[in-house]
Amino acid sequence: MLEKQPPALIIDVNGVGYEVEAPMSTFYKLPVLGEQVTLHTHLHVREDAQQLYGFAELKERQLFRDLIKISGVGAKLALTVLSGISVEDFIATIHGGDANSLTKLPGIGRKTAERLVMEMRDKLDADGELPGTSLPTGSAGAGQDALSALQALGYKPAEAARLLKKVSAPDLSSEELIRLALKQAVSG
Repeated sequence: MLEKQPPALIIDVNGVGYEVEAPMSTFYKLPVLGEQVTLHTHLHVREDAQQLYGFAELKERQLFRDLIKISGVGAKLALTVLSGISVEDFIATIHGGDANSLTKLPGIGRKTAERLVMEMRDKLDADGELPGTSLPTGSAGAGQDALSALQALGYKPAEAARLLKKVSAPDLSSEELIRLALKQAVSG
C-alpha cells in the first residue's frame, strides 16, 4: 500500500498503482504504509468512469453490492452506510425494521431508509444473513465460486447460499461443492 487518505488508497500491484475507494470500516483495519494488504474488490463501471472499491471483509463487499442495486443508492451512499454502521448492526436494523436508525447515517433520509429496510429484508436468507457472506471455505474461494456457479444456473442468491451451507465441509473444491449442492436441491 502506497497511500491512504480516506476514502481513497493507492495499492501497488506488481508495479502498477491502483486507486481504490474504501469505507472507513476497512481503513481502520489497514496496515501501515508499505505493508502488504489484501482487499476484496468491486469494479464499478459507469458511462463516465470505472471505479475500484475495496473491502477488508467479504461481507462488506456483498452488502455494498446489494446496496448499489437499490434504486436511489449509489456507490458513494453505499460507502457512507458501510462507514457508519457494521454489517452485523445493519442486518439487525433491517430485521428490526428500524428505519429511524438508518436516518442517523449521513445522506439517508426517511424515504431512503424505509426503502433500504423493505428491499434489504428480501435479500436476507433464512438465517438472517446476506447470501454469499458465510459460505463454506473449501479451498481458496471455492465457496464463492460455487455460489456464483449456482446463481449462473438460475438459483437465487439466498437459495444458493442455503444449499451451500447444507453441504459445507473443509477442503472441498468448488466442483465438489456444486455437485453436492445440486444433489441436495434434488433430494429436497
